[in-house]
Amino acid sequence: MRHLAWVRTWTVAAALVFSVVVGACGGTGGGTGPNSVTVYSADGLGPWYKTRFEEFTQSTGISVNLVEAGSAEVVSRVAKERANPQADMLVTLPPFVQKAASNGLLVAAGVDVSAVADHNKDRDGRYVAIVDNYLTFIANPAAALKDARWDDLLDPRFKGKLQYSTPGQAGDGTAMLVLLQRLMGEQGALDYLGRLQHNNVGPSSSTGKLQPKVSNAELWVANGDVQMNLASIREDRSNFSVFIPAADDGVRSTISLPYVAGITKGATHVENAKKLLDYLLSTRVQQTVSREALGMPVRADVKTEMGPDTPSNVMAGVNIWYPDWDQVLGTLDASLTAYQKATGS
Repeated sequence: MRHLAWVRTWTVAAALVFSVVVGACGGTGGGTGPNSVTVYSADGLGPWYKTRFEEFTQSTGISVNLVEAGSAEVVSRVAKERANPQADMLVTLPPFVQKAASNGLLVAAGVDVSAVADHNKDRDGRYVAIVDNYLTFIANPAAALKDARWDDLLDPRFKGKLQYSTPGQAGDGTAMLVLLQRLMGEQGALDYLGRLQHNNVGPSSSTGKLQPKVSNAELWVANGDVQMNLASIREDRSNFSVFIPAADDGVRSTISLPYVAGITKGATHVENAKKLLDYLLSTRVQQTVSREALGMPVRADVKTEMGPDTPSNVMAGVNIWYPDWDQVLGTLDASLTAYQKATGS
């Protein structure tokens, strides 16, 4: 039997309301005709998308219809529409993109991905990262955390003031579980999360909803990711700092959690989708990623920008782990079952 967390994740789409943004030349709207392309994307890149899609439309005459929702929800919608595909391109996070590929929802795009590192693309060409991103944490000034280590989060003073998104329901929460398994071993991670549960407010299917709670000090600490957290500081003036906890030896490590794109099987506008994916991977567009999207470019020939409140500044001195997400997916159901048992959630 599939684990309950996955069942919830893959069936909630029926109750969701999706926001649709249409980008077209001159801002006139694009519709879903032959000169259009529809993108289902995990939320977080909206402002960057808006500019990029407008440029794409001006250059090609192809309008872009954007549907944004959670990383699991967009995949669930593609799965529901398998018999009558509405999306031409899917953008989501690991391991949800690997889940989509394994379920036959994606096809090889056939675009040039030679400038993208192997860890950021599928060996069969079904998906490729367009913006790299990494697991982080955020802290309100009231937390008084400096040079934080994982064990610091177990301090009783954080009881009722700490929350993280639930593994299996949110990409960042899943990444947190996978990273802890890497750092502490499977049983060590379970033991740690069992102890952390004493401080945890409770489950959360959305990482993004934790940001305002930390900013207003309802929470003191929460998990997040570089791109989302820095965008919140810039666009919402959020009152929190971004950090990555260190292990007992003082070494800080995190996990890569990129936005990954693929062409959906049976896409109505497959050629338009290929053109859009090729455009998003172009050097010119990738040069805007660190400055405007606040993520990291995926092309090896594009440098990231430096300075305060940039991804490069947050990631300075941090070890980055690029997991084999297909391998992670193969054992994830068992890991989630063990997680639920350890935390009583």
